[in-house]
Amino acid sequence: MTDPNLSKIFMQTLIEDLKSSKIFTDLQNAAQIEITKPGVRLSELKKGVQAGLIHSGWDKRLKNAVFKYLQTKPRLQYPVTPPEHAKEPLLYLRKAQKSSGKVSTKPRLQYPVTPPEHAKEPLLYLRKAQKSSGKISTKPRLQYPVTPPEHAKEPLLYLRKAQHAWEKRILKSLNSMCTELNIPLARKRPEKEQKEMNSKWTELGVEGPDLTQIRPVYAPKDFLEVIVGIQNPNYHGDNNGFFPLWGIVQVPVKVKSINKLRLQYSEMAINQCQSGIDDSTDIPSELFDLDRSKLGKKVVNANHGPVAQEFSKKGCPSSLRATLWSQMLCVEVDDVDKLYYEQLKTSVLHHDLLVDSLLYKDVKLTATNDDQYFVFEDFLYQVLLPFSRDTFVLNHFSQNSATPPKSYIRGKLGVEEFSVLYPPNGVIPFHGFAMYVAPLCYLYNDPVILYYVFREIYTRYFYRLHSISSHHQGIVALSLLFEVLLQTHEPELFFHLKTVGCQPLKIAFKWLVRAFSGYLSSDQVLLLWDRILAYNSLEILPVLAVAIFSFRKTNLLKVQSYNAAEAVLADLTTLQVIPLIQLSLFSK
Repeated sequence: MTDPNLSKIFMQTLIEDLKSSKIFTDLQNAAQIEITKPGVRLSELKKGVQAGLIHSGWDKRLKNAVFKYLQTKPRLQYPVTPPEHAKEPLLYLRKAQKSSGKVSTKPRLQYPVTPPEHAKEPLLYLRKAQKSSGKISTKPRLQYPVTPPEHAKEPLLYLRKAQHAWEKRILKSLNSMCTELNIPLARKRPEKEQKEMNSKWTELGVEGPDLTQIRPVYAPKDFLEVIVGIQNPNYHGDNNGFFPLWGIVQVPVKVKSINKLRLQYSEMAINQCQSGIDDSTDIPSELFDLDRSKLGKKVVNANHGPVAQEFSKKGCPSSLRATLWSQMLCVEVDDVDKLYYEQLKTSVLHHDLLVDSLLYKDVKLTATNDDQYFVFEDFLYQVLLPFSRDTFVLNHFSQNSATPPKSYIRGKLGVEEFSVLYPPNGVIPFHGFAMYVAPLCYLYNDPVILYYVFREIYTRYFYRLHSISSHHQGIVALSLLFEVLLQTHEPELFFHLKTVGCQPLKIAFKWLVRAFSGYLSSDQVLLLWDRILAYNSLEILPVLAVAIFSFRKTNLLKVQSYNAAEAVLADLTTLQVIPLIQLSLFSK
């Protein structure tokens, strides 16, 4: 942001957000403790307090808080006016002035001067009313129309409509399940059931609810059908370089070219050593691992998010991954966070939600049936059940095109006064949702820390994988990027699969929605997610999907049906993701 006015607005917003956060209260308390220390002199109070706060690590905490804000808050969407345009908006006058060699120092009035009273209130009848009432407003009136919140979340109307229709379809599916099974959306648990559940909190997988009639609300396949059906009513193109020629995504959103992706992921070049998979033959792997671990320990001791993020671009050493992820996500669990988790747990014990059964069912269908994750079944319940009650998750809807679903008290349907958000976190789980948590269980043995790391990853990245938007990291753009890259670099393969009735995206979509969790081996999922966090981007997912199709190209060119192609790509557990991504990005 080069414009000083925009930078000022951004800084003001940042300061206001920090002041309203918990870190500001903690900082004040820490400063008061420093003041009471006997070594602080009154004459050097400010310097003494600042030195004490720096010594206790507060400078790093504040830097990490600012880093987190920059990572999670959207930048200003409006283009910054170039300085020369602000001085003179007309090009031919700028050229004439430049050719004459004369520079005017007098400000040029762009519009007629607005009378002061008009600037305060442009409407005459309101000025008269204000004058007669004797009340004067001191608040400045914004001269430009304020962008409606839903436009800021998603600027394209047809995509907002598509998301709204998709949400209605999900709610209809949920409500029809309630009607068919005659079960409520929520009920209060009897005291006996509460005590029993509390005593078995760490063994919730042993005796779960009856799930025989519970079915997932939707699966990635259903979501893909909706995305394929979206079309821009204002676009009548002829596939001139913007649309994929043979693809099924018909939304003209901008995606990155292969050259831009190479620049973005330059730290993953073939000539760069990578943690987890060292490709360089002239450096002994033992020496690389030793040096990498030493450097990693220094990064961990620095405890600074940007440093951890830069280091992790070449992957995280297994022994340091949990700490590095926490630093990149700015997750520091203290006593207040532990207390909050206990409150969420209490909410789970007191009330039974239909969403709980959906989560139980999803864990049983996915993680419990997976050789790599079935041992973490109880951990998954300890994370997912409190997550459904966490209203903090609602904050991500300020950047999400989706809207949290509402429910109404019985008999008051449609009356806003009697509406509540359901579930409390606003997220209705789909088939495979539990797999967002499963790989993290290898990193954290404390369910509380595991919970906060998952919550941060979800509200930063994974929510974009199951909502419709024009964002460059949304699932629509990722799907289009996959099709564009595959057509560009493997046109023969793409055309062959299309000819035999197998659109590649129909196979790859489920990989993208679940960020490959449950499809790759667990260690490869963690290596892949290293890069998602380090580069702060989900765009590596379609790059890997294209690499997998290229790797299995020989067999795919022999298939003659969709089922045969799906069988070729059914087992990905033997793949090494980093060499595949390197070959896909840098070998052509």
